[in-house]
Amino acid sequence: MMTEDVYRQLCETMAKRGGRYPGMDIPEFYELTHELFASDEAAVCNAMPKGPNPASVIAEEMGKSEEEIAPILETMADKGLCTAIRMGDTTLYGRLPFVVGIFEFQFMRGTDTDRDKKLAKLIHAYKTAVDAAKGPPKATFPTTRVITVDRKIKAGNRIHTYNQVKSYIDKYDPLAVSTCFCRHQAKLVDDNDQCGKPNEVCMQFGMGAQFVIDRGIGRKITKEEAMEILGQTEELGLVHATLNRQEIDFLCNCCPCHCMILKTALSQPKPGISLNSGFQPIWDKELCSACETCIERCPMEALTMGEDDLPEKDPDRCIGCGVCATGCPSAAIGLEERPGILVPPVDQKALSAAIKAAQA
Repeated sequence: MMTEDVYRQLCETMAKRGGRYPGMDIPEFYELTHELFASDEAAVCNAMPKGPNPASVIAEEMGKSEEEIAPILETMADKGLCTAIRMGDTTLYGRLPFVVGIFEFQFMRGTDTDRDKKLAKLIHAYKTAVDAAKGPPKATFPTTRVITVDRKIKAGNRIHTYNQVKSYIDKYDPLAVSTCFCRHQAKLVDDNDQCGKPNEVCMQFGMGAQFVIDRGIGRKITKEEAMEILGQTEELGLVHATLNRQEIDFLCNCCPCHCMILKTALSQPKPGISLNSGFQPIWDKELCSACETCIERCPMEALTMGEDDLPEKDPDRCIGCGVCATGCPSAAIGLEERPGILVPPVDQKALSAAIKAAQA
């Protein structure tokens, strides 16, 4: 196959994989993918079947030998173009969409090379072009969710394990932390585009953690370190966010100025419907000093000062993150269940089915 044909096929491949930024036949796609993929890597990417597979299966799909394809897959895994998980004596490789996947892995190391800067600008240009062509994403079934600050949930409310970050920290081994790709990419594009929030705060769990550890994309951490990072992010007003499912393999700690999960929600007419934790803040009138700290900290601009100097929330904007509660100097804010928020699907298969049903 001619080299350019491989990249044209890659455009079709990435279009089928979907996600927020699928393949789109525009100049920015080809400028980006020529930098991301060598031509032999693009060919392997096109051939990868669903699910994790050994190199032998992918080689068979291509009519090539395992000895020829395995080194290419290893290089792709090192570059964050596919996943690779060791199972006994066999490595299984998994295909990735651009988002969530390839784009994020490019910046999670936190490096600052000339190629990093070039890729950051190419990815930014591609995202901008896709957004201009498609417009804001249409809200259907929420693809992402917030995990609230569970220590602020008032007694008497149900707290499921999927509402507690600590439950994932306790459950999974290994754990990893990596650089926030959203904030780091912004800095690579424009060194002045920094909000001052810490970068090494995004977590991975279980097999997701093992992949980033193996490939040097993130570093292994203890459960104690994970809890320290959790406390730091809550103090600084970052939002715990992940995919809208009960089984997760990563947790972002997001700012509204850079992070795609929050920025996507903010592009919707009702951010609090498209992204939510299932909880909402409630104020203790006796403790509230009307200092307006909660209003200043709210990442969604969902709070205003109401009557009797007591803050009020706009339910169409409130995502139930708990940032208001963690910053309250008088401990006047707790969290309670918010009615009408659907339970997160159990896993990726269930989430995909829910999204498909909502689009029908």
